[in-house]
Amino acid sequence: MHVINLPRATSGHSAPLTHVALRDDASHLATCSYDGTVIIWDVSDPANPAQTATLKHRRLVNASAWNPAAPQLLATASADKTVSIWRLPEEGSPSLVNVLARHTDDINSVAWMPDGERIICVSEDGRATMWDAIAGRFLNEVGSHEAHCMMVSVSREGLVATVGEDGLVAVADPDLGTAPSMRRYESSIEGCAWSGDGEVLAVARDDGAVDLLTKKLDHLRTVEVSTSAARCVGWSQDNEQFVVGAYDGSLHFFTAGGERLHRVDDARFWPRSVSTAGGLVAAGSFWSSPHLLDFASAAEIAGPRQPTHGPNAMAADTGALYVGCDSGSVLVISTSDGSSRPQARLLELTKGPILSLAVRDGVVYAGTYSGHVIRHDGTVRMSEQLGAPLPSLCFDDGTLVAGTYNGELISLDPDDLTVLARSEAHGGSVKSLTPLPGPGFLSAATDRTIAVGSFTERATLWEHGNLVNAVAALGEEVAASASRDHTVKVGRLSRSSAGEVQVAQLQTLMGPDESVKCVAVLGSAESPFVLAGSYDFGLYVWPVRWEDDASSLTSGRLLDAFGQGLSCMAQLDRNTVAVAGWDGRISIVAHTGDDELPRIRASWYVQDLVSAALNTQGEDK
Repeated sequence: MHVINLPRATSGHSAPLTHVALRDDASHLATCSYDGTVIIWDVSDPANPAQTATLKHRRLVNASAWNPAAPQLLATASADKTVSIWRLPEEGSPSLVNVLARHTDDINSVAWMPDGERIICVSEDGRATMWDAIAGRFLNEVGSHEAHCMMVSVSREGLVATVGEDGLVAVADPDLGTAPSMRRYESSIEGCAWSGDGEVLAVARDDGAVDLLTKKLDHLRTVEVSTSAARCVGWSQDNEQFVVGAYDGSLHFFTAGGERLHRVDDARFWPRSVSTAGGLVAAGSFWSSPHLLDFASAAEIAGPRQPTHGPNAMAADTGALYVGCDSGSVLVISTSDGSSRPQARLLELTKGPILSLAVRDGVVYAGTYSGHVIRHDGTVRMSEQLGAPLPSLCFDDGTLVAGTYNGELISLDPDDLTVLARSEAHGGSVKSLTPLPGPGFLSAATDRTIAVGSFTERATLWEHGNLVNAVAALGEEVAASASRDHTVKVGRLSRSSAGEVQVAQLQTLMGPDESVKCVAVLGSAESPFVLAGSYDFGLYVWPVRWEDDASSLTSGRLLDAFGQGLSCMAQLDRNTVAVAGWDGRISIVAHTGDDELPRIRASWYVQDLVSAALNTQGEDK
């Protein structure tokens, strides 16, 4: 297993925060990050959080939990498939007490039982397991889901609630061993939290609502929160209020009766996690440190100051590569001079992450986490809020098409960004859009499908065994897709006499050990090469031979290893592709007739180019 290797930030994290956990006495906060670390903050003066310790995992850290009986103990859960138990004394260095290492998949969430001795771990394989944390002994399985189990919450009485992407909410009492109570939803459920008195369970629904349920999962009320997914919930100390983090990039405050009190918008929020204690609310961030707010007033007490520049999206235009970053900036890199340190400039679009990019004739279009499209042509124009994050953009003839987290396609006027039409295209987030030279475009989504066609008329080309992260094309002759099922599929395309795109041949490509995040195709239609980047940090290449049996599984070659998972790719021309990783490295991969395989021709780091661009822009003022 490759270990995360990111340049360390001078303060805070060097990548977005995945989880926050306040200790019950509100004196300390643990923050987890994509950079593979957990930072402990002294927040006894919440206006001035102070770092006190840094803990490390081999992969990104998804969650942490303070021990309710022994506050100096902290559990941390990682994509390295382990849960670590740490002792954090008031004075002195932290020590590793134990590692629970027999998990078969990424750990998404952890929670202690009230006795402070046992811990519940839930993972992407759908299992909820209970362990003796200090002895490191597996005790038993307390629940299972048909899809990824996303979160666990334990009440003060020891009731274990788990939720998952299968829409199942389950409540079990491990000490009684009775059959769990269950409630099923049509939408994915990614967050849950017991009230402090253990009487009410709040569940955060992917359709933007929060349900309040009894211990037996009887329905109390539904609270409409957002047009985008509700992701996490935290309760006030008196159980009279709760706060919801939603994928509209906002925090929403309600009374227990469902009355809205406040809405707080900040483009830096990553509200996949909130934590509450002692009148404080902590929230995750795409920047380097957490947000701290006053629960009663929703006023910010402290916020992050340092952006992170992880690349999320790329697009190419004549002689330039555009890179959209977590910071909300777009880095424009000249690719025409071939220098080892190319010229770069920085476009400041927003303070939240850029999730998608499209460029036409030097005009930049960026899809944001907050659900806006931003147009930059020297001046900045922003669309209305489109209802959900925008992970994909492309041009379809004369219009701009945005793919949303909610499964919609939205057509916009590229000049004034007004909405022209909306279409329910997929049963899950539209993760990737790719235009075709002829009519139509490709789309890939979390409903496992690759589709093709016009804005209104679309047909499924093929499916994967799990969600699809990306789709790419070489002209309109070859298409490839990357999936969480660890595979890449590549298809040879043709058009019928009626102009419909069809799959003439389809092959499945193997190699990565984890989810495949991005994909590209280069070379010729007769003998193409497929490039793919994975969460296992590997950049893979497959020479495609159409004469091979389509039922065979072809293994790729590892072309390079990055210091973090790979995030995105952009086609510069038919033989050249730009590849980016969350470690901030951008590599140019090219194939010539003299090469057996494509090779890396140049590499740069985003942070170096950003620093150089800022220095140049400062000198120009």
